[in-house]
Amino acid sequence: MKDAKMEQHDQEVILAQPRGFCAGVDRAIEIVERALAQFGAPIYVRHEIVHNAYVVADLRSKGAIFVDELDEVPAGNTVVFSAHGVSKAVEEEAKVRGLSVFNATCPLVTKVHMEVAKMRREDREIIMIGHEGHPEVEGTMGQVDEGIYLVETVDDVLKLDVRNPQNLAYVSQTTLSVDDTTDIIAALKNKYPMIAEPKKGDICYATTNRQEAVKFMAPQVDVVIVVGSPNSSNSNRLREVAEKKGVPAYMIDQASLVDPAWLAGKVRIGVTAGASAPEVLVQAVIDRLKEIGAKSVRKLDGIEEHVTFPLPKGLSGGERRQANATTE
Repeated sequence: MKDAKMEQHDQEVILAQPRGFCAGVDRAIEIVERALAQFGAPIYVRHEIVHNAYVVADLRSKGAIFVDELDEVPAGNTVVFSAHGVSKAVEEEAKVRGLSVFNATCPLVTKVHMEVAKMRREDREIIMIGHEGHPEVEGTMGQVDEGIYLVETVDDVLKLDVRNPQNLAYVSQTTLSVDDTTDIIAALKNKYPMIAEPKKGDICYATTNRQEAVKFMAPQVDVVIVVGSPNSSNSNRLREVAEKKGVPAYMIDQASLVDPAWLAGKVRIGVTAGASAPEVLVQAVIDRLKEIGAKSVRKLDGIEEHVTFPLPKGLSGGERRQANATTE
């Protein structure tokens, strides 16, 4: 048995792979940056472009103005829709007000929007699995005027009352817990055996990969630190995944929030980052852990992501930057 002093000297940081920016987040940020470069400040952004305080502050310093609603955007200006997507009503309002729009909705969220539209054309009622109040959920449910229900838990499924149980379909928010969503889908299929499902699961590749990476990392570490902002759904899910594996887990969005008490008696410190958290924040956390006593850093094996999404028409300027912030 090593004494506490020796454990402190032997502390190791273990990095999950993959972690951090996904292709949809990288694309959304690049859309704002290119719009600023091409058209000049200000560029208005409806809601946070992605759920990360550092990213939002950085873009604000470059001339982006973040608004909650379109009526805050002066007529004739340029607005970017966030990566989470918007409702049909918001799209229509932008047209009516004559705003120039660049849509940074993640293409994988757009895929869900298209599924919803197809399901309604088939006259199906739709059940959406997601978190109430999340902008992605609001945008997806706002693709149709009626006939869509929201469930967050298995208990919500049990309480659900629909008009025609024989003609249902479901979709999911893209940033949910894979395991929790599996349980909810099972409950839906048990209650509504005829329910139709998407051709391909809605939880995005990045969410799935990061959760699987934490599951792989958790048995090898004594504590997990997730880099992500409090309003980031996928970052919160990473913390929950670690906790469900029996490992203490903490979520922070700046290195100064690392509490040395979390590390007392811990030898292996796992670090990951949500899909909206930039690698610069991960490196700052690593530096902070080294200040406290970590002696080495090791990256685990994992999937190397090389996904890219095209930019909207009308944006120009040089080569695409690397989408994967964790490739080393």
